[in-house]
Amino acid sequence: MKRIFLIDGSALAYRSYFAFAKNPLINSKGEDTSTPYGFVNSLLKLFREYEPEYMVVVFDTGRPTFRHEKFPEYKATRQKMPEHMAASLPRIYQILDAMNVPVLEVEGFEADDVIGTLAKRAADEGFEVIIVAGDKDFFQLVGPKVKVLRPTRAGKEERLELVDEEGVKERLGVPPDRVRDLLALTGDASDNVPGVPGVGEKTALALVRAYGDLDSVLAHSGVVARERVRENLKKFADQARLSKELVTIRTDVPIEEALGRPVSLEEFRFRGFNRPALQEIFKELEFQRFLREITVEEAVQEVSTKVVEEGELEEIARRARDQGFLSVDLETTSTDPMRAEVVGVSLSLSPGEAFYVPVGHILGPNVPWEKVRKVLGPVLEDEGVQKYGQNVKYDIIVLSRHGVKPKGFSFDTMIASYLLNPSGRQHKLEVLSLTYLGRKMVPISELIGSGKKQRSFAEVPVEQAARYSGEDAEVVLRLKEVLEGELEAKALMPLFREVEMPLVEVLVDMEMHGVKVDGNYLRTMSLQVEAELRRLEEEIYEVAGERFNINSTQQLGYILFEKLKLPVVRRTKTGYSTDVSVLEVLAGEHELPRKVLDYRQLAKLKSTYIDALPKLINPETGRIHTSFNQTVTATGRLSSSDPNLQNIPIRTELGRRIRQAFVAPDEKHLLLDVDYSQIELRILAHLSEDENLIRVFLEGEDIHTRTACAMFGVPPELVTSELRRRAKTINFGIIYGMSPFGLAEQLGISRHEARELIDQYFRQYPGVKAYIERTLEEARRKGYVTTLLGRRRYLPEINSSNRQMREFAERTAINTPVQGTAADLIKVAMVRVWRRLREGGYRTKMILQVHDELVFEVPREELEEVRDLVVEEMEGALKLKVPIKVDVGVGTNWLEAHA
Repeated sequence: MKRIFLIDGSALAYRSYFAFAKNPLINSKGEDTSTPYGFVNSLLKLFREYEPEYMVVVFDTGRPTFRHEKFPEYKATRQKMPEHMAASLPRIYQILDAMNVPVLEVEGFEADDVIGTLAKRAADEGFEVIIVAGDKDFFQLVGPKVKVLRPTRAGKEERLELVDEEGVKERLGVPPDRVRDLLALTGDASDNVPGVPGVGEKTALALVRAYGDLDSVLAHSGVVARERVRENLKKFADQARLSKELVTIRTDVPIEEALGRPVSLEEFRFRGFNRPALQEIFKELEFQRFLREITVEEAVQEVSTKVVEEGELEEIARRARDQGFLSVDLETTSTDPMRAEVVGVSLSLSPGEAFYVPVGHILGPNVPWEKVRKVLGPVLEDEGVQKYGQNVKYDIIVLSRHGVKPKGFSFDTMIASYLLNPSGRQHKLEVLSLTYLGRKMVPISELIGSGKKQRSFAEVPVEQAARYSGEDAEVVLRLKEVLEGELEAKALMPLFREVEMPLVEVLVDMEMHGVKVDGNYLRTMSLQVEAELRRLEEEIYEVAGERFNINSTQQLGYILFEKLKLPVVRRTKTGYSTDVSVLEVLAGEHELPRKVLDYRQLAKLKSTYIDALPKLINPETGRIHTSFNQTVTATGRLSSSDPNLQNIPIRTELGRRIRQAFVAPDEKHLLLDVDYSQIELRILAHLSEDENLIRVFLEGEDIHTRTACAMFGVPPELVTSELRRRAKTINFGIIYGMSPFGLAEQLGISRHEARELIDQYFRQYPGVKAYIERTLEEARRKGYVTTLLGRRRYLPEINSSNRQMREFAERTAINTPVQGTAADLIKVAMVRVWRRLREGGYRTKMILQVHDELVFEVPREELEEVRDLVVEEMEGALKLKVPIKVDVGVGTNWLEAHA
């Protein structure tokens, strides 16, 4: 029989804290680690003695529940959670995360009720249920398939005591189905459940044994011998009935409805520790004992990689079809998928086994690519055969360029890792292997070298290449199982399956099609900017009174601070700081810093875009093929590289001129630009449920004008462009957690005035303030925040004693649900629009995505239909409490279309 452990996490945390309350554990960094230590100690004991197959830790949300509605004084006598314990909760969540132990919280219900509901469901599904909790309330749930495992102490030793139906009778004197009646009479001082005054445990036990359930006890109150008890049973009968309601553990909590997703017991299957992550945490907390316990010798896992000959391809293809899945990894000549040639293909069908098909090795032997394409191509194009890989977008583009139309790439280990740890910078396969499998891989530098001595993979002998590449494919196959379990445990699988993986296909299409850029226009522009730079140089020399190297920070520092005697803003280890922030401060003092700022901006745009873009034009296609990256930003937004489109300034004249270089390919096409309007503020309205904010969007008013009216006490017709600008700064500043100091800097006002403006904003939009407080409370408790679609961002510094680090984490906590939901929204929209275009047989191509904006290359005859289609899908991508709106533009170039 399968066995599931349901753990009362809140109670275990309290127990852990109070176990060390008189003698807390403080590590060398001054952190109180008592609560996490006790918590881990109890869990590891559970793992040692019971080896759980299924488990979940359930926590209270800390907010009022239905019991408070019935009885406002419920738990009113409880003291506030101790400060050091509250500060430790994110550590506990972090540890559970690394242990791969699922965690559950349900708004409006206590952990007891969630456990009760899961216990009933699990028992009904044939599980043996073990509830890990010390509270005797849980005894009411004990039955043929349900037991309670109580942490107890025998001297200094902690023990786990298993209580079944007979055990309940021994301890309380009544069977499980009479526990509620007993508690209804005695009450519960710790939860402020009143019970019946004057009825203690012995009296209650006698009454229940004599008459049965509470109703029978109350019905027989007139024959109770002791007068005070007799009178109180009559006088406090309703209070006793209320008490029974309060102590009754619910077994019908609508968990799926509360979480907004289906919940299967299978997601509580324990999948093993993430040992490297757990080791890191234990090192940080200085838990040496636990570190020794979980540290295991690194296992050496050999992969048997067979070099495939031409005649063996058919058998591999047959096996892949029969089992319905395989992992794939390509070896190529370039990291640019639009220029790469295939050198080899590695495949893995089962753990410990891999195949390598050499295709383009200089020394051979090779299998002709046409033969590989003919035999393996149908498998790679079969949607019924699931393909797994690392950075599958790259492989799909390379295969597509080589005559294969891949389908069924359903799992990308790099994207899975990113969703699990979006702030992490390392999603490379060797890092994932070490982190999740405890396995060190052969670095590619051992095969091809590095730096000037680096050689092409095509020069690597086949046998060496096979060992390296085969391991890649086999590790992907193993990782898929582990990462899939992690995604399910953290409720990230819907985001992975329905948004991120479908988006891969969209990005493949966008990158392969590319965007037309006018190289001649940019070359002319480069000459013009060069002339402007020369003119600026001469002006700088004239103001400085001498010629010097403008790009030398030392020489510029000498001119500014020693010759011109401007105030020193900041120093570095090597001298004066002359970075942008310093020059912006000094620009109000002297014209030289202003001119240097202009010079730097011009020079940077020239080198980064004006001169670089023509070099990025692919000679075969005549287009630029930007790379869109899914696994870079912590918020979930896409980034781009070669070129980085996000950094092209739109507010400067030169930035706009650069956008003008992105053009429609010919006179038969136009560019369609569709941009979400004020999307982050609309999302804020939805998340905060602020009535005033929602009303503005429902009534189609301008949010910045409406905010200006409220902030500055003027009617709409008297809102000037300056007042609207200030209101806009405040609106967006609130989303980014801007402080009075930051707002004062932005608006050029005093900190006191800025504080007054922020207070006024919250008076106008009180729901936003409540949302911020609610979000921060949840972040401090859980250690992470989520978007509307469940994307997580972990905030390890949210309870830091370092004020700057903590405040940064708080700003991030406020902003991430908003910005991250905006990222989710445009990704959903991209997938929906792309599918509609494909299904409708349109020739229109989505070519660019920047911030909240999508750009399409549209045949003129499709323009009206496509415009309506795109607007419909983008505005309907998510259902919010306010309408989602887009701005639409059309032109022959990007600047014209965006205007």
